[in-house]
Amino acid sequence: MIGRRTSATAALVCVAALSGCADEGPAAAPTPSAVTAASPSPSPDEPTPNPSQASSRPPTPVPTTGRSDPKLVVMTVTGGFTGVHQTVILRTDGTVYTSEKGEPNVRRTTKAQFTELRTLLGDPALAEVPSFTMDMDAKDMFQYTLRIDGRTVITDRSTVEPALDRLIDALDDWLPR
Repeated sequence: MIGRRTSATAALVCVAALSGCADEGPAAAPTPSAVTAASPSPSPDEPTPNPSQASSRPPTPVPTTGRSDPKLVVMTVTGGFTGVHQTVILRTDGTVYTSEKGEPNVRRTTKAQFTELRTLLGDPALAEVPSFTMDMDAKDMFQYTLRIDGRTVITDRSTVEPALDRLIDALDDWLPR
């Protein structure tokens, strides 16, 4: 699923180039200081996963009853040189609200999709994800802001956080293309 964001980014770059956008330079690659590393990476192009993400407890779907907030998760994607501003909200009733620059859309998940999303939200490794992981030297990166159970996580995905990456990829599938 990570390839979908890469494909979408590549498509945006192509559209921008064909539209006559000025080249503002390539997006900077993550710097080594932005990557949490405990052991050598499998390849020099791939950051090392955060070892604290290993969890012995399997994820279980988050409950949808007894909640004061009907929103299970809110993810906002902003940035890039094209000025992306997209939002996806998963609600306790299984509906997914999305918007791109203010244009709203509401769809319903299937039972299997809703269970998958709730299971990703129930991953105990999400509690170990830092609240802020951004490569401050990178340019034209997407910024992901997620609000989950009263907690806000902001990332540009320059650091590998497997549980967070899986959740972002799954929510990204609902965003307009």
